[in-house]
Amino acid sequence: MQKSLLRILRENVLCSIATVAPRNRAHINTAYFAYSPDLEVYFLSDLDSFHGKNLERNASMAMTIFRSAQAWGVPNRGIQLFGTASRATGQAAKRAERFYGRRFPAYLRYVRSTRAKDRAMGDQLRSYRFYRFVPRTVKILDEGEFGGGVFVVATVPRRKGSR
Repeated sequence: MQKSLLRILRENVLCSIATVAPRNRAHINTAYFAYSPDLEVYFLSDLDSFHGKNLERNASMAMTIFRSAQAWGVPNRGIQLFGTASRATGQAAKRAERFYGRRFPAYLRYVRSTRAKDRAMGDQLRSYRFYRFVPRTVKILDEGEFGGGVFVVATVPRRKGSR
């Protein structure tokens, strides 16, 4: 199961993020993501984004990760994650940037660049903040591994003191 989960995370860079909007309405957004070995998922976003404001009010979040070019009728795979998210601050923000920068080297190039042609993109990226998503439950579809239409649901083990 862990092998499938890690393969899906490694093979994909985009995720769909579902948050709870005012009056319990659903909101969805797409973002690039990075992840840690502890299955903390990080994404970068504008503090004024609708999903960012939703997370300030309600930390509940769900995420899907899958390759959108998969064909119907052949073995497919993807994951659904359920948990909580919040803006990463302090050490958590540094950890997020480390994983994000490893996954997306262009991010670090822009935010660290002093070249005039990179300045606008660097300024924009520096205005964003990292969010840390801590899944409690994962639902895996890996038809090549588990069979057609089989979803495997698992609780994500967490060390005491982690959110």
